[in-house]
This record gives sequence, structure tokens and C-alpha cells, in this order.
Amino acid sequence: MNKRLPNMNSDQDVENLLDQDLSDYLNADNFSPVTFEQFNKNESIKLDISSELLNAVKEASKQKGMNEQAFITEAIEQALKLG
Repeated sequence: MNKRLPNMNSDQDVENLLDQDLSDYLNADNFSPVTFEQFNKNESIKLDISSELLNAVKEASKQKGMNEQAFITEAIEQALKLG
């Protein structure tokens, strides 16, 4: 049986949940994807691309309401998930 995680408002609520068998909570609805966006960006790369590809990136990122760097990072993350 798949259960949804209950709303927890205190440390005691969490402790009570952790005292239980959590097997019924192991389903996709209780998890969300994690991206590399949570990590500090302490590295950079230089990337040579055509002006056509750069223009396509600018347009696609604009449509998604993102800056180009975030769009490229997301594209790399998605490519790594497929690999």
C-alpha cells in the first residue's frame, strides 16, 4: 500500500514518523527530483559554440524565463539523466 507523507509541523511529528515502518511511504509521489542548482557554483568552463546555437539557447531560455547559464546547466543535467 502506498501512503502519502503526512504534513509535519514539529520535530516531534518527524520523530513519530521515523519510529514507524516507512516501507509504505516508498513511492514516487513522496519524492521530487534534485538538481545541481543547490550546490555552490565554484567552477566555470569556456564553451565555444556557433552563433546559431547561442541564439537558439537565448530564445529557448527566454521562453522558459531563465537566464542562459541556468538553461544550459539544466540541459546538461537532463542529458546526464538520460545517459
